[in-house]
Amino acid sequence: MLAREVGSVIIQPMIWTRRHRWLLASVSLMLTALAATGCRRDVLIPDLDASGPPGSSSSRPSGGSAGVIQRPAGAALVPPTATPTRVPPETTATTYTVRAGDTLLRIAGAYGTTVESLMHLNGLADPDRLAVGQVLKVSMEAENTGPDERLLPDSELVYGPGYIDYDLAADIGRHPGLISGYTELVDGRELTAVQIIELVAEQYSVGPRVLLSLLELRGGWLSDADPAPAQRQYPLGYDRGVYWQGLYRQLCLAANALNAGAYGWWLDTLWLIQTADGAFIQLSADLNAGTAGIQKMVADTSRSYETWLADLSDFREIYASLYGPAEDYAVEPLLLPETASPELRLPWAEDEVWYYTGGPHPGWGTLGALSAVDFVTDERYIGCAVSQRWVTAVADGLIVVSDDGMVLQDLDGDGFTGTGWVILYMHIAGQGRVEAGTQVEAGDRIGHPSCEGGVSDASHVHLARRVNGVWVSADDPAYPMSLSGWVPVAGADHYEGRLLRGDESRTACECWESVNAVRH
Repeated sequence: MLAREVGSVIIQPMIWTRRHRWLLASVSLMLTALAATGCRRDVLIPDLDASGPPGSSSSRPSGGSAGVIQRPAGAALVPPTATPTRVPPETTATTYTVRAGDTLLRIAGAYGTTVESLMHLNGLADPDRLAVGQVLKVSMEAENTGPDERLLPDSELVYGPGYIDYDLAADIGRHPGLISGYTELVDGRELTAVQIIELVAEQYSVGPRVLLSLLELRGGWLSDADPAPAQRQYPLGYDRGVYWQGLYRQLCLAANALNAGAYGWWLDTLWLIQTADGAFIQLSADLNAGTAGIQKMVADTSRSYETWLADLSDFREIYASLYGPAEDYAVEPLLLPETASPELRLPWAEDEVWYYTGGPHPGWGTLGALSAVDFVTDERYIGCAVSQRWVTAVADGLIVVSDDGMVLQDLDGDGFTGTGWVILYMHIAGQGRVEAGTQVEAGDRIGHPSCEGGVSDASHVHLARRVNGVWVSADDPAYPMSLSGWVPVAGADHYEGRLLRGDESRTACECWESVNAVRH
């Protein structure tokens, strides 16, 4: 295996199949994988035997568990209006036909549901007894449709321009609750609550005011200096076992769910959400992405439809009491029609050949825009040894973050990652890594590929983009990721797909072959 990453805290994977590694993020023991840069796609399980080249799309299914429906390759990310009109699917009921090698965990992970829900829907007594060809119910028609009340502008959910003057430390410092003096060990480092929230905001590009409001809603951490044990251990409400404990892990789960809702809405792939009792809720067709993100996250941690409605009301009141009207922070539209995708160069020296091992997949976490691609060097079978090759800058810009395998480069040079185009270079070794505050030019050295900053089975570089805090798909037709003229096209699964440049084509492969060899 060449290159995958599934967590910022090392947790051994339980399954290592090549084509479906991204599905493992659903397993509770893989909790910290949600902080990773490589994960699963929020779509229906693709037909692995379907004909057609990588990147081709089949007809759109009519529904899915948690409302996931197939994302066509090259789907545009952000619509021209802040609250686009969407047409609901004809049905939200979905079935899945079991194939060789399937497990209930795998199926649940692909559909964003749980083993318990699948067992209940299908009357299964033993989760390990599946038959090839067995048809499973994955979701049912929604019992209810959610409210259409706008809770947040989109710009408030993402870590974007609305946060340019925001002071997180001052905000936390004004609260008497547990959060003010809290520290936690994260990946071997003792971090304060300010550092943890800032880290999650930078990693997932999710707004800190939203995270703090949810933390007060579920854990009371802003107002209560001594929360109940359950709220202390599971401050965002994900009370599903010891591996889910702690502020960082809980915030990663919350941020991942927020992105699932927001990008699922933007990409028109999310219609159903599910509460803890298994009830399915169909999203209103009149939402905006920011509200869809809140509704998705809150549903994950609500006991029932009725408590979900009450929790949404409580969230609205808590946010208003902390920050005033959410619309005061609106920056719309987040992406202007005239926003141009920057011309980038391949992230290595011109005389070197690297290999395309990962087609489009999420930039961070398990869900959202497929904004990232992966490359390895020509150094074969080095495992996680630090590469001797150099990752180089894809454009001119200012290095604003350089820590724990992650480098963020700000192309507009204002020093804030929530405005303009930002490049993420992930798994960059500490030895020789460019320092924050460095102004670099295209082709300058960033650092060496490694496995740092997450679980990975081989040293590689993970490259992604966002603009104004929004993760942008590598194959977005309006904002394609052009690397020395090479443009990614997503495949049927995460990490699959092609690179195209004129008549040339390269296919993502865990190999060192001519089919994935890439040159300037």
